[in-house]
Amino acid sequence: RVVAIQFRRNHGQTAGFAAGFDQARGRYILTIDADRQNDPADIPAMIKKLEEGYDVVNGWRENRQDAFLMRKLPSFIANRLIARLSDVPLRDRGCSLRVFRAEVTEELKLYGELHRFIPEMVSFAGFSMAEVPVNHRPRVAGTSKYGISRTFRVIVDLFTVLFLRKYSDRPMHLFGMLGISSGGLGVLMGLYLSWLKVWSGIQANNFWIGFRDYDIGERPLLLLAVLLVILGVQFLVMGLIAELMVRTYYESQNKTVYYIRQVIGGDANS
Repeated sequence: RVVAIQFRRNHGQTAGFAAGFDQARGRYILTIDADRQNDPADIPAMIKKLEEGYDVVNGWRENRQDAFLMRKLPSFIANRLIARLSDVPLRDRGCSLRVFRAEVTEELKLYGELHRFIPEMVSFAGFSMAEVPVNHRPRVAGTSKYGISRTFRVIVDLFTVLFLRKYSDRPMHLFGMLGISSGGLGVLMGLYLSWLKVWSGIQANNFWIGFRDYDIGERPLLLLAVLLVILGVQFLVMGLIAELMVRTYYESQNKTVYYIRQVIGGDANS
C-alpha cells in the first residue's frame, strides 16, 4: 500500500523524514532520495546486512557521482570533522539511503535540520549501525541545493547535537563549569589588582604606609574582572534554570534517562 504525504508548504527534508517515520508501518523502514541518484538495487543487500543483527544500515556512496569542489570536498570535510567530534566513525553521513528497524525511528525526534545527524542520534540512543557500499548515479534532473555554504550550517548544528548528547539531562555540568571558570578567573584578576594596590604602599624598609596613589580603577583589567564575575553568575543562573526545565520535562512526561534493548530473565512486567 502506497501512502503519499503532501505538506501545506515546503517544511524541509527533516520534516519530510519525520512525517514519513510517523506514517510508516512495518518491521523495517527505508529512506531514499527522490532524485534517482540512489540505486534501489542496493536495497536487498542492505536488508540482508540489517538482518545480521544491526539496527540501522547506512549507505556509503563509495564512487560518488557529484562535483568535486561543490559537493564531494565539503562532504569529505564535514564527515571527517563530525566523525572526530562525535565518535561515530561513518564515511558517508549524507547518503539518505538507509534501512532502519521500526523501533529506531520511533525513538528519533527530528526537528530543525537534524536529518543530517540521524546516524549520531541513532548512535547516542544506543542502537547498532553498519555501513555498506552502494551505487551512486549522476543527477539527471533538477539542481542540488547543497554546497559549501551548508557545510557551515552543519558545523553549527553539530554543536547542538553534541550538547544534547552530553548535557541534555545535566545542563548544570556545562553551565556550572563555564560559570565557575569565568567567575574564578574574574576573582583572581581582582585579587591580583588588590595585591598591586597594597604593594604600592610598601616602602623599601618593608613598612606599609597605607594606600598610595596607585589607582587600579583606571586599569582595563578591573573592568574585565568585574565582567567575568558577572558572566560567571549568569552562567550559574542559566544552569539552574536549565536544570529546572529538564526536571519538568522528564517528570511531566514520565520520560526516562536510559534506553533498554531487552530484559533478560525475571519478570519484565514486575
